[in-house]
Amino acid sequence: MSLSAPAGLNAEDTDNSEQIEQAFAVKVVQHIETYWKILEKVPGSKLRLTKYDDEIYEHFKKEFPDFDPKATIDEEEMKSKDGKEHWRKFIMAYEKKVDDYNYGTVIRTNPKFEYGEKETIFAVRMQFYAIEIARNREGLNDWIHEKAQSESR
Repeated sequence: MSLSAPAGLNAEDTDNSEQIEQAFAVKVVQHIETYWKILEKVPGSKLRLTKYDDEIYEHFKKEFPDFDPKATIDEEEMKSKDGKEHWRKFIMAYEKKVDDYNYGTVIRTNPKFEYGEKETIFAVRMQFYAIEIARNREGLNDWIHEKAQSESR
């Protein structure tokens, strides 16, 4: 769902609408619940999130060579002035390729954690894709599938 301000309305001068915030929260929850359910059914190492996974993964490794998918994300670094600019350049490469590339979502701060209030940060969809594709490629999300399978027995 894409939201834009009506003609003549300056978004910076307008308070957030409670309805818009609720709609955003519902979309985010749907996104993470769907992703989690998929990870419970399929090992992350066998999962493709987009048809561009290979390209996103290679681009991410090139642009963020020091990013360790096993480590806890440093939100302050990610959202610093330099971090935002670096991510913006990465994200914009997918503007015409990936649907909803800049939609808001959340990312787990560490692949060892389930989604929770203290274990997530707000991000945009391309950040989610880049980080989760890297985690999946390294098998860091496979535990979710293994846990779900053992609990279903």
